[in-house]
Amino acid sequence: MLDKKSNDCETVFCMTKYKPELKAQIVHEYLSTSQSTNDLSKKYQINGRRIAEWVQGYQLSGINAVEKRRHKRIFTADFKLNVIDYYQTHEDSMAEVAARFNILTAQVSRWRSQFERDGIAALKPHPKGRPSKVKHTKKQARQLANKSELERLKEELAKKNQELYETKMERDILKKSLSLFGPSKPGRKSK
Repeated sequence: MLDKKSNDCETVFCMTKYKPELKAQIVHEYLSTSQSTNDLSKKYQINGRRIAEWVQGYQLSGINAVEKRRHKRIFTADFKLNVIDYYQTHEDSMAEVAARFNILTAQVSRWRSQFERDGIAALKPHPKGRPSKVKHTKKQARQLANKSELERLKEELAKKNQELYETKMERDILKKSLSLFGPSKPGRKSK
């Protein structure tokens, strides 16, 4: 069995994450010297394909491509559709498209096959996890339906409150105008 911390394990089998500083150093070394990805692969014991991805990502997206992501990213259906559209309308490889959009190559492949199989509905977010096995009673089902009704009513109340506020502001402006300038009388004759 391979030890993850051992330096002599093959990088194909070791699923280690690399620090952004190391990635930036390797990319800088590649761009500033005449070393190939194979040379750097042997020097750092990292798969040459991975180094090539880092370099390509840096060239397309800048330093953000080698920085560590702090949060899980959630992609909208529009974003996924844009990626698929870009892949289909340009002659870039999946790896180039992935580098351009700063995503994984596997994501491009998966989104494309899902889109071809099930259409745009496959790109929309789906609920995660196993569905609940709890059966709701009729009373609980009504309460759940009432919650959505409650939300609608809250939105409607907020809208009415905004309209009331705007009406009061107009009234106050008119009152202030009347107190400053007096009532305007049409057809006023001068003496």
